[in-house]
Amino acid sequence: MGTLVGPVLSAFTTSKDRPLFPSPTASLPSSKPHLTTSRRIHHHEINTSRFGNFLHLKPESKPGFLDSDLPWFNPSDRPCFDVIIIGTGPGGLRLAEQVSQYGIKVCCVDPSPLSFWPNNYGVWVDEFESLGLVECLDKIWPMTCVYIDDHKTKYLDRPYGRVSRKILKTKLLENCVSNSVKFHKAKVWQVKHEEFESTIQCDDGSELKASLIVDASGFSSSFVEYDKPRNYGYQIAHGILAEVDSHPFDLDKMVLMDWRDSHLGNEPYLRVNNSKLATFLYAMPFDSNLIFLEETSLVSRPVLSYSEIKRRMEARLRHLGIRVRRVIEDEKCLIPMGGPLPRIPQNVMAIGGISGVVHPSTGYMVARTMALAPLVAEAIAECLGSTRMIRGRPLYHKVWNGLWPTERRLSREFCCFGMETLLKLDLVGTRNFFEAFFDLDPYYWHGFLSSRLSLHELASFSLSLFGHASNSSRLDIMSKCPVPLVRMLGNLALQVI
Repeated sequence: MGTLVGPVLSAFTTSKDRPLFPSPTASLPSSKPHLTTSRRIHHHEINTSRFGNFLHLKPESKPGFLDSDLPWFNPSDRPCFDVIIIGTGPGGLRLAEQVSQYGIKVCCVDPSPLSFWPNNYGVWVDEFESLGLVECLDKIWPMTCVYIDDHKTKYLDRPYGRVSRKILKTKLLENCVSNSVKFHKAKVWQVKHEEFESTIQCDDGSELKASLIVDASGFSSSFVEYDKPRNYGYQIAHGILAEVDSHPFDLDKMVLMDWRDSHLGNEPYLRVNNSKLATFLYAMPFDSNLIFLEETSLVSRPVLSYSEIKRRMEARLRHLGIRVRRVIEDEKCLIPMGGPLPRIPQNVMAIGGISGVVHPSTGYMVARTMALAPLVAEAIAECLGSTRMIRGRPLYHKVWNGLWPTERRLSREFCCFGMETLLKLDLVGTRNFFEAFFDLDPYYWHGFLSSRLSLHELASFSLSLFGHASNSSRLDIMSKCPVPLVRMLGNLALQVI
């Protein structure tokens, strides 16, 4: 969840991508996270916060760059490719890696292709394990936990990991270079389309042509078109990677959600607001003095104010006795969730946040994008990798439906209903919901969070969830959710027609 999936605010970003792994650290290069600044610092330079009051501390890390040699596009060369990918985030590079394996000519265009990604990504270990990417995790927690309230805690036997942004980006770039992908350092200003070819115009005056343009530049892109109102819910969070005097969390457990509100006992204004629109803490303890902490609003519409998030986090850390000595990184995270899919098909293909793959109920995206990119690449290869060279409208139809076949669209509608349900729950209702959710058979809650349940399984999941819910929670759902349910059924009918 943006928690369950986070980030210095660049357009909109994500932070987390929110079975048993035999050894939590066996295959990892290090159990410590990679820090972009030196840990060596003179004692007199440390500006320690008062308990909980960390907001005056400035993050020490600065934007960095990978030390890699990339094959750059030469404007004097013939500027024609099979596929141009706008953006070199995780989704863009993963798709470039996969498409280029088929011998298809690919160019990635980005203002800064070698910049470190600002986002902190958290994923379930089994997801990256199935993708062959587990070596890209720099820390694994063998268990996760969810604090329902001050008296109830769920311990989840599902390992969770933090993605090493440096290792993952380096791996993807190396694979792209091996497959002869070209890179161009520029910002795309405009995309023009002809019947079988499209042209991008860049801020450096260059023009590049391709049979297919793929937008992987993030939520703020204007190149992908919608034909319905974008009625998003929003996940917003503030996070810090911090050196602290101490913290109360177990080092072998990642804190997925902490819904406790005892820290607001002396904050009546914050407590009243939190009882209506709750936030939770997401925490990754790396050692006894290094921890990632993030206060998160799971979903709201309109979006909860960022200043409110920070005030609640400050009160929480003060209550927990966490004194922040240094802020190494900070994150300002805003993730649009749910809403309509882009118009399907259209001339510009999309991958990542702008394509609608963010989990509407949780904010998870990174692992899912990594898994879907090979499917999109296969669809592209069936058109551009064949001797027939299928281009134009048949190409657009093929690739968009490769990403969003009917079954996947219907499953997404169900998850959007889940988001609409969460929007209507207060703190008590949210606690009851997650208490029932994590009581389910792990097959269901694992599958739901990882977007791998079929439509039939989602129906069984909902019946099981209703059966595990308390009477008050069932009443809450039945009284507050008829309108979202009718909307979901209507959208499902439209998708089938």
